[in-house]
Amino acid sequence: MADKTDTPVAQAAEAKQPKSVRVVLLALMIAMMLAMLDNMIIGTAMPTIVGELGGLEHLSWVVTAYTLATAASTPLWGKLGDMYGRKGTFLSSIVIFLIGSALSGMAQDMNELIGFRAVQGLGAGGLMVGVMAIIGDLIPPRERGKYQGMMAGVMALAMIGGPLVGGTITDNWGWRWAFYINLPLGVVALIAVSAVLHLPKKRAQARIDYLGAVLLTVGITAIVLVTTWGGTEYAWSSARIMELIGIGVAALVGFVFWQTRAAEPVLPLHIFRSRNFTLMSVIGFITGFVMFGATLFLPFYQQAVQGASATNSGLLLLPMLGAMLVTSMVAGRVTTNTGRYKVFPVLGGALMIVGLYLLSTMDTGTSRFTSGVFMAVVGLGMGCLMQITMLVAQNSVEMKDMGVASSSTTLFRTLGSSFGVAIMGALFNHRVQDVMAERAGALGSKVTEQSAQLDQASMAKLPEAAREAYQHAVAAGTHSAFLLGAVVAVVALAAAVFVKEVPLKGAGPTASDDGKAGGPTAQTPVVEPV
Repeated sequence: MADKTDTPVAQAAEAKQPKSVRVVLLALMIAMMLAMLDNMIIGTAMPTIVGELGGLEHLSWVVTAYTLATAASTPLWGKLGDMYGRKGTFLSSIVIFLIGSALSGMAQDMNELIGFRAVQGLGAGGLMVGVMAIIGDLIPPRERGKYQGMMAGVMALAMIGGPLVGGTITDNWGWRWAFYINLPLGVVALIAVSAVLHLPKKRAQARIDYLGAVLLTVGITAIVLVTTWGGTEYAWSSARIMELIGIGVAALVGFVFWQTRAAEPVLPLHIFRSRNFTLMSVIGFITGFVMFGATLFLPFYQQAVQGASATNSGLLLLPMLGAMLVTSMVAGRVTTNTGRYKVFPVLGGALMIVGLYLLSTMDTGTSRFTSGVFMAVVGLGMGCLMQITMLVAQNSVEMKDMGVASSSTTLFRTLGSSFGVAIMGALFNHRVQDVMAERAGALGSKVTEQSAQLDQASMAKLPEAAREAYQHAVAAGTHSAFLLGAVVAVVALAAAVFVKEVPLKGAGPTASDDGKAGGPTAQTPVVEPV
């Protein structure tokens, strides 16, 4: 198998790390921002892209192709990093992402853009996993909490700044620069990682599990397509959706069966024997479900009901994202200083339930201040969960499985977001159409027969009575969506209660207990505090 981190080569590499860790972390944060910022920027540029390239009927595939490629490649990147070395794999993912970005910027029609977005998504699948796994290699879990605030800050910056940057770039430089902007940032990350990141090289003797990779890719693709198309392109009970569900279930069952026999499985099932790892996977799924549902429907509620502009609705998410950032920083510091972390998943699950229930009570008379307070409660909950889930998951496996642990946690969060957007979206759309039919009769049904989510221009054209009915309908739709989110968040709280607080590696005198408690057994490089 690969060289272990306790060899002389690894120790020599580790000795170089303290001097360059700040530069490495900066490069990793740039790569993480590339992965998170892309869809936020592209969303703002899409109307202009469609206006130039045409192909409105294929619009959703610009996002779906990227999401599919990202989700399907995520576990593969994690396994490749474990087998062949983290640095080379991470640099390869950046290069593929930049090639996809450059090609997307040069696309001449919608079909080309969709294909190039898939290439970009393949690279993106390795960016987030690479960041998490490299941090897992460089920094002991006990010290890793310090950097949670940095990662949460990048996430908040991407969510708030993405629409603003996308609009500015599109208006001033043209939509192609929404893709080209990735190139200089990616080159900086490439140079910094190449120059200052020193990790032991690995050379795996086992062959790549191609059959497992194919089965997992088919299963994930089917799941994402079901959640993307269900209730929109096709009815949930349609033959196409049923076929995809059947294909997805069959592929995933076959994948699980094969992983018990493969010499070097893509996703080693033994990592799920760790109770904490399995629980963190569940919590990560729920966090993705809630987070992306909230960031989708809150701006829409603010625009349709509270009269905010598209730009301002992004800024109005600040209470949630700011609370998430602050809580993540506090959780990281407390974890670093005490080595204890179980309180945060439990507290985070409880706060998410309360915050989502409060959001479900919003109606047409709710003020922006009140909704901001409700959002802050949700943000506090997510801040307790976002990075702690990755930290505990990584602490629950051996160093040789760090990549698959990081990729699996990221994958479950990605799948959670797909399910969250799809299920909450279906519930929202159904409720809006029902309320519009009740309040505005045939006119209401006609207004929302194409889409339950109208933009501001479409709303402005509605008669006063229909506009008022639509505001009530949107309030009712968000009530149902967030109430569902609160119910789902109960599962995260239940999972958190059963987490076993295993001492974090690098936790001073208690670190020696890790091997007995089920934590990592290989040495972890010690990095000087930043």
